[in-house]
Amino acid sequence: MSSLDARGVASLLREYAQRTALRGGNPYRAKAYSRAADSLAALAVPLDVLIAADRLTEIPGVGDAIADIITKLHKTGSHPSLEKLRKEIPEGVLEMLAVPGLRPEKALRLYNDLGIASLAELEAAAKDDRIKKTKGLGAALQTKILQNLAIAKSGEGRLHLHRAAALLAHAQDSIRKARPELKRVTIAGDYRRGCELVGDLAIVAEAPEAVKAPNPSPAEGLQIRLSDRKHFGATLLFATGSAAHIEQLQALAAEKGMRLKADGLHKGRALVAGEEAEIYRALSLPFIDPELREGRGEIELALKGKLPKLVTDQDLRGILHCHTDASDGTETLESIAKATRQRGFEYFGVADHSKSAHYAGGLSVEEIAQQHREADRLNKRFGKDFRILKGIESDILADGSLDYDDEVLERFDFVVASIHGRFKLDRKAQTQRLLRAISDPHTTIIGHMTGRQLQRRPGYEIDVEKVLRACAKHDVVVEINAHPWRLDLDWRWHQAALDFACMLSINPDAHSIAELDHMHWGVQMARKGGVPADRVLNAMTLAEITRYLRQKRRSLARAA
Repeated sequence: MSSLDARGVASLLREYAQRTALRGGNPYRAKAYSRAADSLAALAVPLDVLIAADRLTEIPGVGDAIADIITKLHKTGSHPSLEKLRKEIPEGVLEMLAVPGLRPEKALRLYNDLGIASLAELEAAAKDDRIKKTKGLGAALQTKILQNLAIAKSGEGRLHLHRAAALLAHAQDSIRKARPELKRVTIAGDYRRGCELVGDLAIVAEAPEAVKAPNPSPAEGLQIRLSDRKHFGATLLFATGSAAHIEQLQALAAEKGMRLKADGLHKGRALVAGEEAEIYRALSLPFIDPELREGRGEIELALKGKLPKLVTDQDLRGILHCHTDASDGTETLESIAKATRQRGFEYFGVADHSKSAHYAGGLSVEEIAQQHREADRLNKRFGKDFRILKGIESDILADGSLDYDDEVLERFDFVVASIHGRFKLDRKAQTQRLLRAISDPHTTIIGHMTGRQLQRRPGYEIDVEKVLRACAKHDVVVEINAHPWRLDLDWRWHQAALDFACMLSINPDAHSIAELDHMHWGVQMARKGGVPADRVLNAMTLAEITRYLRQKRRSLARAA
């Protein structure tokens, strides 16, 4: 048989990963196979070229062992270990692994005990109450399956933003090395639009004049589009999308007697504009940032001259909501504060877990005093140009109260109030729970408001609009949690928060030094939500945020 391309090998390697997970044993092995399959899906160089040059280990996540597997899959279309695994489990069982919260051992139990061998059969069994009646499975699993089936379907084939970034960066680098004649190798697709989940992996490159046709992608998921210099901007515009935004631009062009196509803006036979900015300008529009291009009113705002000036990474002056080894982080207060300072920030807001978070080593009152003494010592050493702000991530209890007495809460510079349990309260009770926490004068920021984890679990049910109105009323800041698994509050609610006059804070929820850089994903979400820098708490300078927090404390004292 003919050898398989990267697309075929990626599919088989993903199957290998799933079957390995069902077999049990070391869970990291299955994850390694899955990550390598993702990398193959974004491969920008033909697989046979890399194999011939013995360069497979240049692919992210591919070491010598996986390289051997890839080579055999490429040459023969199979692998002895894969064939052995195929005899154990029907193919349809693999579909069930896409359901968040359904662990491989439970999927295997569903197959062995109930004969469920596909996603459709799983859904039918859950709706018929067959799962909750089975010993070792139960009602909780059935409920989780019903809740998360929609996530499995909606998130199919999509990657978290940070994972897509790594794959696209590698593809960019590979293209530049393999095709040095190409210029302006630019990432497009829904990654360029800052979408929280990325399924459209796309790159646009400028080729010599003689090359005009798009280059077919050598691997599933990655689209490489080539254009000459004259039409590059239009190609990038269409490759970026969204479809709704492009359709609205085309309608506007038609109103003006022009035609917008993938090769540029035309009037009659003449090319009016071929670059992105020129196309917008010819349509009497300012340049619309890619993050806003969703067909959600951005063109109307542009026509009225009311587009926001979006926040950038450079606008942020400090970092809030981070964890240290005092709770469930990996770094000391000193090391993570120094890393923050080295990144050019003016302040670091520690916010370890509070006492109710036993699972995360929440701080006792004595441990809080110890951490504050350490912060004071370090602040003396840092001087006036950098400061550790003393915060806490205080659990919101089931009744909406915070889990420290007022006397303890008054010791902090800021308090992030977050829900970490009792997710199954109904919408009214969960909303009231948040409203009580917001009305507590000690609350500075509401953390990850809906509690969602992308492709893992849906958020708990709340009346988001009512919660945002309360935040505005009580001068409580709304967090944009920058962890790529959260990205919460969802960008689709940012405009409502702005309309209600809420302040927002872009927080990494970092548990390590590397996770400080999650800030970038929070900025992406804020930009997508139309947030300007002057509405972001940690875009304030050290002097400004110190003054802001001091005023908040004065208000607290007056209320007392």
